[in-house]
Amino acid sequence: MAKDMEAGGGHGSFGAKDYQDPPPAPLVDAEELGKWSFYRAIIAEFIATLLFLYITVLTVIGYKSQVDTTKGGDQCGGVGILGIAWAFGGMIFVLVYCTAGISGGHINPAVTFGLFLARKVSLVRAVLYMVAQCLGAVCGCGLVKQFQKAYYTKYGGGANGLSDGYSTGTGLAAEIIGTFVLVYTVFSATDPKRSARDSHVPVLAPLPIGFAVFMVHLATIPITGTGINPARSFGAAVMYGKQEAWDDQWIFWVGPFVGAAIAAFYHQYILRAGAAKALGSFRSSSVI
Repeated sequence: MAKDMEAGGGHGSFGAKDYQDPPPAPLVDAEELGKWSFYRAIIAEFIATLLFLYITVLTVIGYKSQVDTTKGGDQCGGVGILGIAWAFGGMIFVLVYCTAGISGGHINPAVTFGLFLARKVSLVRAVLYMVAQCLGAVCGCGLVKQFQKAYYTKYGGGANGLSDGYSTGTGLAAEIIGTFVLVYTVFSATDPKRSARDSHVPVLAPLPIGFAVFMVHLATIPITGTGINPARSFGAAVMYGKQEAWDDQWIFWVGPFVGAAIAAFYHQYILRAGAAKALGSFRSSSVI
């Protein structure tokens, strides 16, 4: 198997690549503001996040109503935590598959932030994606509130919060680690090097991303209800409208953004040896 370019040799020269990295996105790309594809991508992020919150929050509220013993529910009934995790992971799989060719299928400000740090998207695109994602999340939860008026407020509106018995530090760590798993998976599943070297192993990128969301939910639902997506936490808190939904809201922004930043650094500068390559290139030019 052919190898990636490595710094070394007499003058820090590089060997040939067997894959092509896309060029880094500019910090501000004025040209994209005049393209319909740019606005189409923003609309796709809005609609995808709306659908994501609609299906997942509806699942959460439906489960809570099914296990409410005061209403004749069964504690062993409903979809359970496993079903909720499948709802989140399955919707991410479906929506990333549908929107990847239009917007990249971020559906999560933390994913967008990580890709921005890795120079995969411009600052303008990243900011507008995040705005669209948050607005989509609010609208998605708004639909659930309209369809489930009898249950929405009673069962917490699907809002995230730190569970009893867990410290703030534990909740923050759970969000950081959970988001790291997700964003690391996003980078790995969309890595052009993987496509070139593992072409004999067909990988549908949305599948591992959806599974990452599923697995993280299984682990962290008992701790924070699982955020790992600031738009998801924000939309649910806005529509629920009670102070308890905002008490720990900062955890669901700081945690995912820190986790995404760590994942971006780990993948780009350790696994992909970005720092070493940059240093090798600098040494090569200085020798000349």
